[in-house]
Amino acid sequence: MTSPIDIEGGGTSVVVDGEPGPQAEPEAKKMEGRSPGQLMWIRFKRDRTGVISAYVVAFFFLVGLLAPLISKLYGKDPYTVYADERPELFDSAGVPLQPNGGISSQFWFGLEPGNGYDVFTKLLYGIRTSLMISICVTIATVLTGILLGVAAGYLGGKSDYFISRVIDFLLAFPSQLFFIASMPVVVSLFVSPTDETPTYVRVVALIAVQWFLGWMSLARILRGTSLALREREFIEAAKVSGASPWRIISKEILPNVVTPILVQSTYMLPGFVTAEAGLSYLGVGIVEPTPDWGQMFSKASTELVMQNDITYMFFPGVSMIIFIVAFNLLGDSVRDAFDPKTAR
Repeated sequence: MTSPIDIEGGGTSVVVDGEPGPQAEPEAKKMEGRSPGQLMWIRFKRDRTGVISAYVVAFFFLVGLLAPLISKLYGKDPYTVYADERPELFDSAGVPLQPNGGISSQFWFGLEPGNGYDVFTKLLYGIRTSLMISICVTIATVLTGILLGVAAGYLGGKSDYFISRVIDFLLAFPSQLFFIASMPVVVSLFVSPTDETPTYVRVVALIAVQWFLGWMSLARILRGTSLALREREFIEAAKVSGASPWRIISKEILPNVVTPILVQSTYMLPGFVTAEAGLSYLGVGIVEPTPDWGQMFSKASTELVMQNDITYMFFPGVSMIIFIVAFNLLGDSVRDAFDPKTAR
């Protein structure tokens, strides 16, 4: 015996001897519940700005990751001093003879005035260096923010008071001035002032200095979120069941603070990129011959480059603007995707 049954939302399914017909299956799948992660992903995919920004950000990370391979295929590296290797390409002041910094089919972005480094490969490796440092700083600050912020919010009492006062104290520091003043001090702890500083020491110092004053904002956000969560019924139920504080934090609280962690991380990383570039620009970060975004800006601000090759600033400047804007737009899109009230 067959009979038609109307399904909410339109359409008709057929029930044959009490069993749903084949037309009922697609409708049933549409009515299935979705997890918060699936809903977030659906909202994010509808945001064209966010998707395009994600592709742009992924492109920069891919370029940084594949910089050695691209350099090998290109046939040049960022360390060759072409002013010595190919002196016929430069005048007596070390300025490329060809216009626009010597841009040609052989040197795609031209040559750097002075030493004559290849600008294209120097930019590739500069992106690689800046992103590597910024990713390490972001990971370190996020882990510290999670550990101290969630612990302060959930444990409360003296733990909350002590951690909160440390956060308040560190937030009082002027971060940029602290970065500039402390970098030489941190470097001097590892290397004598009379010796040349290895690149890895500068990298470690940059990561340590930015981490020291970078975790407080996330920790404060997670503290407030954890304070609200610990009063919820499911936390009380976990306590009654005999769950340890560590299990409650790892199984109950952390899954509920993923949203602020992801959103804040997408805002923190571009901030660390610009901070690292600023330190290198001021001469207390990465220095030549190691390629770096900020170090390229520092070179572009010299009198030799400003007067003879204004196009040198174009490539690192435009690339950083595109990256920072794309990452900030991605952060906005991630925040909106996690917000169920956002119409997208």
